[in-house]
Amino acid sequence: MIPYGRQNITDEDIKVVTEVLKSEYLTQGPNIQEFETAFANYVGAKYAVAVANGTAALHLCALALNVSPGDKVITTPITFAASANCIRYCGGEIVFAEIDPLSYLIDIDSVRSLLEGSPKGTYKGIIPVDFAGRAVNLEDFKNLAEEYGLWIIEDACHAPGGFFNDSEGQEQRCGNGKFADLAIFSFHPVKHIACGEGGMVTTNNIELYNKLLTLRTHGIVKSNDLYVNSIELAGGDENYPGWYMEMQTLGYNYRLTDFQAALGTSQLKRADEGLEKRRRIAEKYNSAFSGKSFISGQSGVEAGHAYHLYIIEVDNRLGLYNHLREKKIFAQIHYIPCHLMPYYQSLGWEIGDMPIAEHYYRRCISLPMYPTLTDEEQLFVIQTVNEYYHE
Repeated sequence: MIPYGRQNITDEDIKVVTEVLKSEYLTQGPNIQEFETAFANYVGAKYAVAVANGTAALHLCALALNVSPGDKVITTPITFAASANCIRYCGGEIVFAEIDPLSYLIDIDSVRSLLEGSPKGTYKGIIPVDFAGRAVNLEDFKNLAEEYGLWIIEDACHAPGGFFNDSEGQEQRCGNGKFADLAIFSFHPVKHIACGEGGMVTTNNIELYNKLLTLRTHGIVKSNDLYVNSIELAGGDENYPGWYMEMQTLGYNYRLTDFQAALGTSQLKRADEGLEKRRRIAEKYNSAFSGKSFISGQSGVEAGHAYHLYIIEVDNRLGLYNHLREKKIFAQIHYIPCHLMPYYQSLGWEIGDMPIAEHYYRRCISLPMYPTLTDEEQLFVIQTVNEYYHE
């Protein structure tokens, strides 16, 4: 069986997890901060907060930015539903913008049209998604956001280690906090860094960082400097007693465990190696499929692309999908446009609202892409695709 994605767990990964399982802390221990510090350094951000999964990361970002009922936020329809759902969790309203037909990323011209078509203040924020591993040019989005007073959450779940080149030609790594207020990552098994489940929020904003820390753990604070109640109420005399804590806001249990964090730290050490392997796989696909008449679009090879996915657009996508499965190649489709999900259709979105995204969906297919994909397996995938189209 050749899946579209697969985790790579080494003996060293198993060793570090086993060590934590034998230690005093399974959760809320020292491995959390170690992982956070290492990850913040990796992406170039000042702060990082480890959480239970990417969806929790998105929800915490929306909460930290005070998304409220009725707030309008713009995102892409070509993403996993969580990118949009996080706003709905807070009672906000999602407005979808079109995608660029070549990059598959949210189209900044479509976003600008939405903003220009409404009075200033109508929209609160933008959630660009580094879809498939290709980095959004956040410098351009930051300029647009500042013009309209918007915040930005970068959904970088597909792109740890990915980057774009700014207007001065400098590489800007996904999640570095220079252009987005907050960025989020996922550590699901098919992602670059696998923790089983898990997520991370990065930011350069100390106020948002402190909000995230509180919201991640039930809204509880444990610091003499932050307590609201008196020492007497707390049960102390001259000082607050050691057991005391306060729930000051409505938070959640969105914590990551220590053994997951240890696995993440171990995986992070191989992150750049994995990126290079993904890019080599993409180069082979690109070379094999270049000029093929049955392909109308493909990911191409870009230096800053993190290649979580390798996507092609083809004629008779269903036929190819079934043919691959018959050969035990389990390709996948990324994604059914969010606005066509029954939930979002119930909110008023309809077929035809996003024609470029819908056209892409009818033709897209993600081929196997992961660092342990062997040359023989990739060649078999390529031959099987060509076989279906008689080329």
